[in-house]
Amino acid sequence: MKNKTEIIRRRYDRAAKYYDAVESMMEKKWFSQWRKLLFSFVKGPKVLEVGVGTGKNMPYYSQDWEIVAIDFSPKMLEKAKERAVKLNLQVDLKLMDVQNLEFADNSFDTVVTACVFCSVPDPILGLKEIRRVLKDDGLLVMLEHVRSKKEPIGKIMDILNPLVVGIYGANINRNTVENVKKAGFEIVEEKNLLSDIVKLIIAKPRL
Repeated sequence: MKNKTEIIRRRYDRAAKYYDAVESMMEKKWFSQWRKLLFSFVKGPKVLEVGVGTGKNMPYYSQDWEIVAIDFSPKMLEKAKERAVKLNLQVDLKLMDVQNLEFADNSFDTVVTACVFCSVPDPILGLKEIRRVLKDDGLLVMLEHVRSKKEPIGKIMDILNPLVVGIYGANINRNTVENVKKAGFEIVEEKNLLSDIVKLIIAKPRL
């Protein structure tokens, strides 16, 4: 798993320079409104964003929150730091892997992710770590793309997945909703945003 993590980290380091430009059209058409919806569910005061990337979610942060944002790619984190300065945001940005969170148990009121768990080598391990650092009355708020349950679309995604992983490091056929359940969460809301491929997932710790 360590080798897989390093391979994916290097891919995102390489992509950092052009990441925003490549996704600019999708950002304008879809992602900006999805991010706004995502952050409408976030509750403070203590918030952890996992996979901050270049900081695209930062415009939706509240000044009332105490925010920690992590990423395992140093180059992505550099871009996020630049964006935080431009937006005059107080964000504690840390180089960290969700599979090994360096936080105490029950530290955060909300953990938020946006298109992150397609790339985590061991997604259930990462989700279990989130469960550990999330307060018992906290929320996990996710915007994620997943494998379609519609056939033959799902099977096509399975066929294409090795190619996409090899080029980009992201899996397009993850069953993230089931992974969330396996990691110790109860689904509060599951909303399809683009067919059944892009989802808003709201979950709370299963006690």
